[in-house]
Amino acid sequence: MKYKSVNPSNAELIASFSTKEKQSWKKELRHLEQGYLHYQNVSFKLRKSYMQKLKKNLLAQRDHLAKIISIEMGKPILEARGEIEKCAWLCDFYANESEAILREKSSKIKDGENIIMHNPLGIVLGIMPWNFPFWQVFRFACPALMAGNAVLLKHAPNVPQCAIEIEKLFHQSGFTDDIFQQWFLSESDVASIIKDKRIRAISLTGSEKAGEAVGALAGKHIKPAVMELGGSDPFIVLKDADVENAANWGVKSRMLNTGQSCIAAKRFIIHESIYERFIEVFVKKVESLKIGEPQDPKTEIGPLARKDLLNTLDKQVQRSLVMGAKLLTGGKKLDGQGYYYTPTVLANVKSEMPVMKEEVFGPVAVFVKFKEEEEAFLIANDTAYGLGASIWTQDIDKAKRIAARMQCGSVFINQMVKSDPRLPFGGIKNSGYGRELSKEGLLAFVNLKTISVA
Repeated sequence: MKYKSVNPSNAELIASFSTKEKQSWKKELRHLEQGYLHYQNVSFKLRKSYMQKLKKNLLAQRDHLAKIISIEMGKPILEARGEIEKCAWLCDFYANESEAILREKSSKIKDGENIIMHNPLGIVLGIMPWNFPFWQVFRFACPALMAGNAVLLKHAPNVPQCAIEIEKLFHQSGFTDDIFQQWFLSESDVASIIKDKRIRAISLTGSEKAGEAVGALAGKHIKPAVMELGGSDPFIVLKDADVENAANWGVKSRMLNTGQSCIAAKRFIIHESIYERFIEVFVKKVESLKIGEPQDPKTEIGPLARKDLLNTLDKQVQRSLVMGAKLLTGGKKLDGQGYYYTPTVLANVKSEMPVMKEEVFGPVAVFVKFKEEEEAFLIANDTAYGLGASIWTQDIDKAKRIAARMQCGSVFINQMVKSDPRLPFGGIKNSGYGRELSKEGLLAFVNLKTISVA
C-alpha cells in the first residue's frame, strides 16, 4: 500500500510513500516504550517548556504548514492558517492547565490519608483523519503527552506530507522520537499494532466503519479508546430568531472546510413562519460563495479532498432528488480535473433520504420545516448520530430547555458548533464515545490511581 499525496484541485500526484516495514515495528515500539518509561517521570516544567516551544514553532511556520494543508487536501488557505493558529491555542491551553489538573490530590481522614494520582498509561495510538490534518492530531497528542504518555500517530493515507511535518514539529520542540513517532500503516497493519501489548490506548477520529473495527479490537484486547465518528448536526431555528444572522451563520457552519467537517450544520430545521425567508437569505449567500483554487485567499469553497468522496456526495444528492427532494441551487460536479462540487441546497427532504439518513461530507445543506417545537426536537434527534447541535432563538431559557433534551455531546445556542480547547468535545450514539479537549481530554489516557494510607 502507498500513501499518496494528490492535489485535489487538479488531481495531480505530488508524492507517494511506502508503508512502514513490519520488521522495524518491534524495534521502534521498544524505542517508544523505553522513551515513555523515562518521560513519564520528567517534570511538568519540562513538559510545559516543550509545549510552549511547539506553540512557537507552529506560529513561526504557519504559512508554510498552511500551504501544505491547502495543497494536500484542498482546504482554502485562510482556513488552513486558522487551523494552525488553533493548534497553537491548544498548545498554550495544555501548557498552562495540565499541571493543576493532574496534580496529586490528598485528603486527611480520621484514621489516615487518601491520595489520588494521575499516572500515564504508556504508548497511545492515534488514528487520525484528513479533514483537519493538524488540529485533530494535536487535540489528542498534546494532552496525551502532557499526561506523560508516548504517542504513535497513524495518519490518513491522503495527507502524508502533513504527517511528516507534524512529526518534525514535535521533534523540533523537544518531544523526541522516543516519545512521538508517526508511521505510514495499512488497515491490516493497524489491527496488528493494536494487538501489541505495548500499545495501551487508542484515539480514533474517523468513520463509523473504522470505529466498529477499532472498537472491536480495543475491546477484545481490553484497551481504553476515545472515538469521534462523525455527525449529522441539526441547526434549529425557532420563529423568533434573527433570520439574517442565523442564515449567515448557517452558511458558514455548513460550508466551512468545503462542508467536510464532522460538526458542520448538516440538517436545517426551520420554523414554518420563517422558512421561506430563511431559505431565500441562505441560498443567496451560498450562491455568492467564491469557488476556486485553495491557494487563492479569496477562495471560500475549495475541492473535496478525494475523488471517491466527490462521487459519494454526488450519489447521495442524486438519490435524494430521485426520492423527491427539491434542488434550490447547485447539485452537480464542476467540469475539470479537480474534485469540485457546487454548493448545494435541498428542500422538501424526508428522513429516509440519503442526505438526511447518512452523514453528508461536502457542501450540501438540507432543509426541513416544522410547526411545533416538539416536532423540531423529534426531527433533530431522529438520527443515528449525536455529535453537536445548534439552536437559534431570542428566548434563551427556552433554548436551554430544548438543549437539555438533545441527544448529542454539545449544544451551542445562537452560535455555530465548534471545538474549543476549554470545552469537552465528543458525541454519543454512532458519533462515538469518550471526550477530547479540556480537562476530560487530559484525563482520557491516565490511570486514576487511589492510594489509601492507614
